[in-house]
Amino acid sequence: MPRPLNIGEAADAAGVSAKMIRHYEQIGLLPEAIRTEAGYRQYGPREVSILRFIRQARRLGFSIEQVGGLLGLWSQRDRSSREVKALAQQHLQELEDKLQELQTMKQALEQLVQACAGDEHAHCAILDGLAVASPSAPEPGSVATKPIKAAKAASAPKPAAGDGHCGQHEAAAHQDLMAWTRSFARSSGPG
Repeated sequence: MPRPLNIGEAADAAGVSAKMIRHYEQIGLLPEAIRTEAGYRQYGPREVSILRFIRQARRLGFSIEQVGGLLGLWSQRDRSSREVKALAQQHLQELEDKLQELQTMKQALEQLVQACAGDEHAHCAILDGLAVASPSAPEPGSVATKPIKAAKAASAPKPAAGDGHCGQHEAAAHQDLMAWTRSFARSSGPG
């Protein structure tokens, strides 16, 4: 039988930090360690296996609650793989939703960055776009977010090149941009 590992050795063997081991014990994902007479924690192969399982599940983005469910299923000999698959499919759908949301945010930010001249003038299309957010637009993380339609067709005009002073071209571009940001806010809302 291998000798028990101290917390640092167990952390190294499992690829997690000692702080995370303490945390997992505290929240009940890992059984409390056996302690020496001096109070030092000791871990065996079973605990290291559990820690590796937790680490891998967390790397795949499972929540602590989901990891607890998976650990429970892992320890049950009479489990059905159907339960495990259902939990994994639910998590996969959550990841798909997050990816879609991130793609929508990325597209919106790309449009704002393209619309901004990025020069020495005070006018900034990015700040204008952020200031005109529709109150009906969903917050990040909500299921109501949807891809932006016709992003290229509705893209803001480029600021006029020239001598750099505020003239009619920049004023017209600003008005066009404001109209675009209002349409953008409506297009990213529910419906």
